[in-house]
Amino acid sequence: MTQILVVDDDPKMRSMLQRYLEGEGYVVQMVSNAKQALLVLKQFPINLVLLDLRLGEEDGLDLLREIRVVKKSTGVIILSGKTEVVDKIVGLELGADDYVTKPFHLRELHARIKIVLKRFEPSENAIGSPENSVADFAKWTVDLGCQSLKDDQGNECNLTAAEFKLLEAFISHPQKVLSRDQLLSMTTGGKYEPFDRTIDTQVRRLRLKLEKSPDNPTLIKTIRGSGYVFTEKVSKSV
Repeated sequence: MTQILVVDDDPKMRSMLQRYLEGEGYVVQMVSNAKQALLVLKQFPINLVLLDLRLGEEDGLDLLREIRVVKKSTGVIILSGKTEVVDKIVGLELGADDYVTKPFHLRELHARIKIVLKRFEPSENAIGSPENSVADFAKWTVDLGCQSLKDDQGNECNLTAAEFKLLEAFISHPQKVLSRDQLLSMTTGGKYEPFDRTIDTQVRRLRLKLEKSPDNPTLIKTIRGSGYVFTEKVSKSV
C-alpha cells in the first residue's frame, strides 16, 4: 500500500491532508519538523513526501536536500504559500518532483500525487525491460532495472528516480528530437502546459551530472522551438 509522509508545521493542514488521503486509500504519516521527517523516512517505505517549505524556523529546502540523500527513489511534492518563481525553480532543481502553491484544491493535489507516483513505477518497455536492461553511451553504462549509472572508471553517478525516467526516455529514442510534451508523457503521463518548466529543469539537472560542460551541452542538445535530442548512439545488452 502506498505510504505518504506529510511534513507541515500547521496541525490543521496535517489533519486535513490525513483525512483526505486516508479516505483515498493511502497510509499517511505526519510530522511537523525535519528531524521527525528523516526518522520516518529511515524507518518506513515512504513512496511520496508532501513537504511544506516553511517549518517554523527550519527551511524546507534544507530538508529536501537531505531527503534526496536518504531517499533517491521517493517522490517529493512541495506544498508552499511561497509564490515566487525562484522558490519553485530552486525546489525543482534540488530534486522536488512538483510544486503546489497554497491554497490548493484537494482533488487537484490528488491528481498531482498520482502523476508523481506514476513516475516511480517500473517501466514496462524499452531499456528497462529484462531483455534490454543495460545500455552504453559515450562514457556511461546504465542499468535501468536497478537504477545504476556508472562512468567508464566504474564510478557511480547518483540520479533521482525522476532523472532516471528522463534518461530512459532519451536513450530509448536516441538521435531523435523529442518535444517537451512527449517527454512529459513518457516520464509522468502528464501533458505539457505553456510556461511549465518541469522538463527544462530536469534536463538541466541531468546535464549537470552527465555533461563535461553543462552550459555547452553535447549529449543532450536543445532544438529551439522543438524540444531536445539525445545525440549519442546507444548500444543495448542483456
